[in-house]
Amino acid sequence: MRVILTSHGSTGDIYPVIALAVALQKAGHQVRFATIPHYKDDVEAAGIEFYPLCPNWEQADLSYWMGRLQKIRTPIYQLRELYVGAKQHIPEMLRRMDAIMPETDVLVSSYLFPMNKGIAEKHGVPFATFAFAPHVIPSADYPPENFPSPRWLGVNTRRAWNRWLWKTANAVVDRVINNAVSAELRAAGLPKVRNFFSKPADRVLVAVSEKLLRPPGAELDPRFRFTGYCRWQSAENPALDAEIAAFTGGQPVPVLTFGSMVYDNPGAVMERFVRAWPRDRKIIVQRGWAQFPQLGDESHIKVIGKVSHDQLFRHASAVIHHGGAGTTASALYSGKPQIVVPHIGDQTFFGTEVERLGCGFRLGKKNWPEQLADALTRLAANPTHAAKATAARDDLLTENGPVRAIEELERFVAEKKKAPAMAEA
Repeated sequence: MRVILTSHGSTGDIYPVIALAVALQKAGHQVRFATIPHYKDDVEAAGIEFYPLCPNWEQADLSYWMGRLQKIRTPIYQLRELYVGAKQHIPEMLRRMDAIMPETDVLVSSYLFPMNKGIAEKHGVPFATFAFAPHVIPSADYPPENFPSPRWLGVNTRRAWNRWLWKTANAVVDRVINNAVSAELRAAGLPKVRNFFSKPADRVLVAVSEKLLRPPGAELDPRFRFTGYCRWQSAENPALDAEIAAFTGGQPVPVLTFGSMVYDNPGAVMERFVRAWPRDRKIIVQRGWAQFPQLGDESHIKVIGKVSHDQLFRHASAVIHHGGAGTTASALYSGKPQIVVPHIGDQTFFGTEVERLGCGFRLGKKNWPEQLADALTRLAANPTHAAKATAARDDLLTENGPVRAIEELERFVAEKKKAPAMAEA
């Protein structure tokens, strides 16, 4: 197959798609990854052909937009801000995607960019989406996230209520996206976005663990296929391993990473943390997009830069993170107990899932610098968290997300090719 993959956003939106691209290429398929130039080095380092889309944002631009999104509390308005920010670039993005469709057997897009469906359909190319979280999958057995579904309602009434809520959520999100970019879609000869949640594509790869995160007992539309996690890690740095080992004395210590989350004044946040953190306890803090600084001679706090999660988490006694889809996957694969500090969007969902799995608990964003030490003491005092984290890791090691995703894509493309042949017969 000739496969085009496309995604935008932070590394949590990019690295899972790189993992799928690598697996597809190893399976003998021809793959190109269409995304912004900021991720060109990562894509090519994985041995995948890079296809440039606009905008040509640098790290400062990405951090700026992430900061804007974090100031918006409501997911719907966050989504609107995302499309408003991309609005001026969408015509060129659509033009570039349109140019490579004649050379494509299947287009796989992040679910956040449903306008790619219109491009694929224009060229008769099978279209699939790639979802990083299960709570975007509609079902009559549960409502959209943060919507009530009263237990006192009868089963049939509650299912009807849930279906209505999902239909309403579809309508609201469709309207938000179309209000932002309908002119651009119309100029490109593409239809408006329809059924964002319920019918984003004929095949949706849900790239999370089926064993851990599939809603138990829920009836799902067959277009949604759980594959398991697709994870790609950047190259490890042996020198950093030695540096961390020298800091820790070979003993595991807490590791804090907030990934692509940003702060208006990261220095002030670190000052609060340094004041509150006990001097007799060591911790590793990853700078991340926030660029947390090393303040003074704090020999018990080590601040490090970019490093793969797998390499970093091997040194962890516990992982403190923001609950991003990719970071949560890495923390679960590490088998270490967790504290989740949600900042935005679906991070509250993943924090709740970590609690449901028993691997740890959530902590509020507002006062985490002052509360983290006590929270880690509570985490360590309950051995159940470590045991559940180990069990979750063992379940994950039985899954192979990229292989399952490839099987689903190959089956999907074969079905699409077979359908016209049957119609002609």
